[in-house]
Amino acid sequence: MYQARTYRDWVGASGLVSFSATTRESDLMIRARRDLRRQAETALARVRGEIEAEIARRPEFGVSLIPLPLPPSPTPVVGGMLRAAAAWGVGPMAAVAGAVAQGVGRALERWSPEVIVENGGDIYLKSARPVEIGLYAGEDSPYTGRLRLRVRPAGGELGVCASSGTVGHSLSFGRSDAVVAVAQDAALADAAATAIANRITSPEVVERVIEEERQRGLLRGLLIVVEGRLGVVGDLELL
Repeated sequence: MYQARTYRDWVGASGLVSFSATTRESDLMIRARRDLRRQAETALARVRGEIEAEIARRPEFGVSLIPLPLPPSPTPVVGGMLRAAAAWGVGPMAAVAGAVAQGVGRALERWSPEVIVENGGDIYLKSARPVEIGLYAGEDSPYTGRLRLRVRPAGGELGVCASSGTVGHSLSFGRSDAVVAVAQDAALADAAATAIANRITSPEVVERVIEEERQRGLLRGLLIVVEGRLGVVGDLELL
């Protein structure tokens, strides 16, 4: 059953045109300097084609819950998914939403220096100015609709990706209401959000996980919400 994605109104970036791009299961909300719907749908079809071709070549790519070997000459999107999965110890499809958003976003940059692509709560940004993003952690969370994150791409790329054990349809082995990972690469942020959400089994583990990820230093920022407890580390400004 389709659910209205009201959280899509929670990404703040003035002066940009909003439009969507859809192909089968993929439903992207995009913001750019002008309407690039046609170009976005062409890019989306190409990105999906890369992933579908890899699944046809080796079906385990679509179902594995552990990293898979990198083939000799992977396509950019497939290679990015495999490398992100290896970095975080998850299957390649754990990075698919971020990878798709990033693949489409990069394709649009030839027409727009600012691009925001949201794919099921996973976001790829290319912007020279700060972007504000609202947090959704379930209808009962005290943070939903009240807490916003300000991220600073500083002219470069940034991935802001979310996972949850209690909200949505994503596979998770944890109990987090929201895990938001921020990294320079959206596929990496997506895989990280999934892997970290799997480790959040109770509010008591939040501080330990936050400290572990601070020491690893693979992420630009990390936010965890579970049963009202909030943990934050890195370059995130809370509003």
